[in-house]
Amino acid sequence: MAQSSHSTSSFVGHIPQGFVASGFERVAEVFASTLQDQNSGAALAIRVDGHIVVDLWGGIADERDGRVWEASTPSTIFSCTKGLVSILAAHLVSEGLLDYDAQVKTYWPEFGVAGKENTLIRHLLSHRAGLSAPRRDLTFEDVINWETMVQVLQEQEPIWTPGAGWGYHALTHGWLNGEVIRQITGVTVGDYFQEVLAKPLGVEAWIGLPANRIGTPAHLQVVNPESEPTFIPSRTVGGPVSDQFTDQEWMERAMTLGGALAGLVSSDKPDFNDSRIQMAQIPGGGGIATARALASMWSSTVVKTDGLRLLNDDVISLATEVQSEGPAVFSSEIPPHPRWGVGFMLNSHRRSFLTPSSFGHDGAGGQVGFADPVNRVGFGYITNRMELTDDHRAPKLIDALKKVIG
Repeated sequence: MAQSSHSTSSFVGHIPQGFVASGFERVAEVFASTLQDQNSGAALAIRVDGHIVVDLWGGIADERDGRVWEASTPSTIFSCTKGLVSILAAHLVSEGLLDYDAQVKTYWPEFGVAGKENTLIRHLLSHRAGLSAPRRDLTFEDVINWETMVQVLQEQEPIWTPGAGWGYHALTHGWLNGEVIRQITGVTVGDYFQEVLAKPLGVEAWIGLPANRIGTPAHLQVVNPESEPTFIPSRTVGGPVSDQFTDQEWMERAMTLGGALAGLVSSDKPDFNDSRIQMAQIPGGGGIATARALASMWSSTVVKTDGLRLLNDDVISLATEVQSEGPAVFSSEIPPHPRWGVGFMLNSHRRSFLTPSSFGHDGAGGQVGFADPVNRVGFGYITNRMELTDDHRAPKLIDALKKVIG
């Protein structure tokens, strides 16, 4: 592996550091081209057959003080966290402790009320539970309190008939599936994540940042926040839908939780740069990891990686069966639409991974993590420069990887 030279320039944004295995130089060139903003940074890691072939980073981790992005710099991975929670759920299936076709109340008895009695585990994981947003307004204090969020969701009547349609559970997905994991294992989802995935691999990744790591994550910044897409009301499928709010309001509530959050990065309310959110276990979008960690964790699902192979082929086959695709109950998007397995984001025109067999999850602002069983690849890309529309950085990197490995 060829080690890159360290930059001595005052502007390190265009000069990645790290190493690249012979034959993967094209990927490194594309990564360097994505480092366009001198006030932000990114990292990329790729493993093939369990071996690191790309490990690059560059730019600025915190534009406020000029802190440089280093090899160990973690960043918030937003909805990539859902992919990690889905790995944990699949692992429980492989251990015989969870059944995708079981009713949720089998593991979480208090959940089986208010029209949710027949909700299945696969509904929770594939965004079909009808609980994409809270019916009542929540506060910031509610959001960082696990017990409060669990109680809100277990008491709530579904917005649409569970299983009848899909709608992106942007944040509630984490508490719903995290509580199932807690009910089965007896430990929090963040602790279980450390036990079976992060610690065995020796990677820097958390669902709930430890107090001694406060201040280490990259500082997030939104590029052109005024370009954030608006929600376009559209009711298509999914059975009865409550008229408590308009379609547009339901979509907004999924992201803001009824006003508790103003956005992912906000100037007037606590956001994902806030240490209180980083320390809370918010498994729908609050995970924090390095690119190395993402690549290693996804690699371990398809090939032995640093001694760990977490999922077997049979479970991967079950977990990657298409559950949700096409128009959603509430849609703010024009086609193409994403595709979902049992928790995992699948290859689609909306999010193209390496091959049709790839599975993983992306995250707001450009984050991407996935595995590919065909080429035995684990991929992780993170950045603190959050582009909300027309972000081509990860697709260009994935396309370059396709060309390299054929």
